Amino acid sequence: MSDTNNVNDTNNTYKPNGTYIYFPGGDANAYDIFFKKLNRLIFEGVGNINILHLGGSHIQAGTLSHQIRTNLLTMFSGLTGNRGMVFPFSVAKTNNPLNYRTTYTGEWEVSKNITKTSKYPLGLTGMCVATNDIDATITIRLKNNDAVMYDFNKVYVLGHCDTGYIRPVLRLLDSVVIEGVYDTSKLAYAFSLPCYAESFTLYFEKEDSSACGIFCLRGFWLDNGFSGISYIDIGVNSASVPSYLRCTYLENDLTFVKPDLCIFSIGINDASGTDFDTNYFQNNYKELIRRIKTVYPDCAILFTTNNDSYRKSGKKYYNNENGLLAQQAFYSLAKYYNTGVWDLFSFMGGLTSMKKWEEKGLAQKDKIHFTPQGYALIGDLIYNALVAEYVNYLKINRIVDELE
Repeated sequence: MSDTNNVNDTNNTYKPNGTYIYFPGGDANAYDIFFKKLNRLIFEGVGNINILHLGGSHIQAGTLSHQIRTNLLTMFSGLTGNRGMVFPFSVAKTNNPLNYRTTYTGEWEVSKNITKTSKYPLGLTGMCVATNDIDATITIRLKNNDAVMYDFNKVYVLGHCDTGYIRPVLRLLDSVVIEGVYDTSKLAYAFSLPCYAESFTLYFEKEDSSACGIFCLRGFWLDNGFSGISYIDIGVNSASVPSYLRCTYLENDLTFVKPDLCIFSIGINDASGTDFDTNYFQNNYKELIRRIKTVYPDCAILFTTNNDSYRKSGKKYYNNENGLLAQQAFYSLAKYYNTGVWDLFSFMGGLTSMKKWEEKGLAQKDKIHFTPQGYALIGDLIYNALVAEYVNYLKINRIVDELE
């Protein structure tokens, strides 16, 4: 996969190569459990690897995370995976990742974790759409390609009716109608499909002619039952770490994912203001990680630092020097958890480097977000870093020698 030299040199404390993961605590064995499972999947074709990537707008855009997902699934011939969690972003009137399409009809209300209070309970996706319109529908269509297929034969509709008087029903393209069973332990409706599919439409039926109620939808979980790698990307525009702490059903929805590795890319919005408190930032992260590890204690952790960015005041842009503070906070968190950090901030070139990336067509004019080419490059680099660490694991454990 692609690599590049630093766009700009700085005098920052950290100057790592973008293709490496660094361990401030000195322990490069942090991913041994994860890599052991990956070995079994690759060499024996057994088991599942689940990777959860949490972030803000960088991840909601989907380009960065889908680049990693595609790289992982094409790493070895024959690898498959579940598509996992998807959300109908179009219903929430916000940008949808390009690798699947959502359409809808009817009237819907939207709640997001970026507001301090939410009218409806939120889960892992950080968003909820709700309706009392019995004629409302949502259609999900995956975009398969020759390299990777994400067809599914089981769908969980993460949601409930506040009064229980209407229920969700799925319809496939050939008009096959499927009724689901409510799973009280997962707070979701489970649908078993008669065949593998790449799309479906959600609509509603009344329990009786006078039925009414509001259905609250947190997202969909798509499963195919195959052994493989599932890369679940969760991002909400403008989300910070406290945004995810507001999600009441976070732990419940994590039971679908059971992450073997969690990649944290939340922080650009936490550090966007002028009063960035690194202790507050780190304590929020510790609480989020605590909640995740209550569901899956063996989950490995990879932190990715913030990118360099700028603030706009009037017509002028000013470099956000909190990027350096956030970088140091991520290194402190990685040392605290004795795990790895991938340093985008240093790879870019540190403070003021975002302008260089913009000049090279890798960053947008807002000097916060990247272009599709920039996101794809970052996705390649994170993938390269994971693979490099995996190769080190193989060498240390003499697995490469055994194979040769």
